[in-house]
Amino acid sequence: MVNIVRHARPAHPIGAPAQRGSPRRRLALALPLCLFAAAATAEICKYADPAGNIHYTNVPPDKSWRKLSCANGDEPQRKTGSGAAPATRAAATPPGFPRVDTATQKGRDDVRRKVLADELASEEKLLGEARVAYADGAPTPLPEEKTDAEKYRQRIARLRQAVGLHEKNVEALKKEIANVK
Repeated sequence: MVNIVRHARPAHPIGAPAQRGSPRRRLALALPLCLFAAAATAEICKYADPAGNIHYTNVPPDKSWRKLSCANGDEPQRKTGSGAAPATRAAATPPGFPRVDTATQKGRDDVRRKVLADELASEEKLLGEARVAYADGAPTPLPEEKTDAEKYRQRIARLRQAVGLHEKNVEALKKEIANVK
């Protein structure tokens, strides 16, 4: 005769059930949603195998399969007569949608251009200050950094990162200004 002994769950957190509202429970609930969201945006393609069977997949199959069409996972596939991928077209403005007259839009664009120009001037000033502080990678060490070389290296890395960030911001603002009508 075999005796089966059941043990109670251990009291430590690993074996304990997740409490309502606990970080473990929230993570357990959020993880499948994140995976589902990632899968929902995958490109789903329609293939025909050599036997003529139709398959839908987001993973490229054997080379012998023929691709019929593809669509993003979050948009429905449309049937096309030629078997080609559906053509995308710009969404039309719905009827009754409020229109802005040209003078009002020009005024808005002018305000936007001024705001962007002000931001660009501010960012260029910050970039200049960051470059001066960085001093081409050789700023003078602070008193506490003279005895601790690691602190000095960390400060140089932060200064280099600040210069890079301001350079990217200036570039993005210039690109945005160029896009304003």
